[in-house]
Amino acid sequence: MYDVIVVGAGPAGASAALFTAKAGKRTLLIDSDKSITKKAWIENHYGVKEVTGPDLIETGIEQTKKFGAIVEKSTVTAVISNEETVNVTTESSTYEARHVILATGILADIAEKSGVETVEGTEPRIKTVIKVDRDGKTNKPGVWAAGTCAGLSVHTIITAGHGAEVAINVISELNGERYVDHDILK
Repeated sequence: MYDVIVVGAGPAGASAALFTAKAGKRTLLIDSDKSITKKAWIENHYGVKEVTGPDLIETGIEQTKKFGAIVEKSTVTAVISNEETVNVTTESSTYEARHVILATGILADIAEKSGVETVEGTEPRIKTVIKVDRDGKTNKPGVWAAGTCAGLSVHTIITAGHGAEVAINVISELNGERYVDHDILK
């Protein structure tokens, strides 16, 4: 069983998986390879002069692997929340975790199919988003959402930050105390 499964490896998902894996949580990152970021040219991401969307995504995935995340290329077909765990089904397997973070970008279809509450989106061309509380929790126990699918702007810097924020909230819940991750120069 995983501590955390993250669905989507765009900026929000990879950022969330990076934080959970670095915190020592057993993390599975599932990606369908359909991120809208794959079409982006980015010049407004803090700390990066310019980068292609595919390069940003690949760097994020590599960072998660550095800290031990398992990465699977697959499409999620169902997310079923039980009281204590969440089951995530892909085209070929079913996985179990204590928490799931949905970071599905502009798509909320898997959330809707899984009974996760959605609301009308406010961003241009984003019709539906996942309803979350301030911490990123949805109406289903153990299911969280981050980034554009949770109603945030499509800008990579914003979604990456939100993925980290939601991951810190998940880690804090798993640990039973507020989690902080600060590295210092050596």
